[in-house]
Amino acid sequence: MPATTHCPACGAGTVERERGGRPRAICPGCGYVLWQNPKAAVAVILRDEAGRVLMVRRVGTSYPGMWCIPCGNIEWDEDVREAARREMIEESGWEVELERVYAVLSNFHDPEAHSVGIWFVARRTGGDERAGGDASEVGWFDPRTPPELLAFPTDRVVLDALAAGKPFV
Repeated sequence: MPATTHCPACGAGTVERERGGRPRAICPGCGYVLWQNPKAAVAVILRDEAGRVLMVRRVGTSYPGMWCIPCGNIEWDEDVREAARREMIEESGWEVELERVYAVLSNFHDPEAHSVGIWFVARRTGGDERAGGDASEVGWFDPRTPPELLAFPTDRVVLDALAAGKPFV
């Protein structure tokens, strides 16, 4: 658990106490409990006629130069499916229709930002391929031979399942 030394509600120093079966940062002044819950994220699996998977090379502060299935966080007031479509357009230029959920996995690779990812299978409905947003490059890869530098271990789990031809969810 990341250290939280001050209460976000009143600014007083926090103490660690058990609450709900786990140690939590609690404010002895106002009683605020810091419940740390994972962020929700989405990813979109788009395949071409040859079965290759669309991936993007990341740019910016989070895993630059590494490849991933187009993905991103869900905004506070955004529907999970709308977030997936938005991320796909932002990172690859492709407009898609989401067909089904392929996988739901916990991401533990970053101890400061635990997330739960939802991978959707999609089909193209429009747009033009172009990298943008958190992506500097778009590429198509056979799931059996993905790029060596993957940003997220869970993408490897998804790609392995796709390569094996097995339904994940």
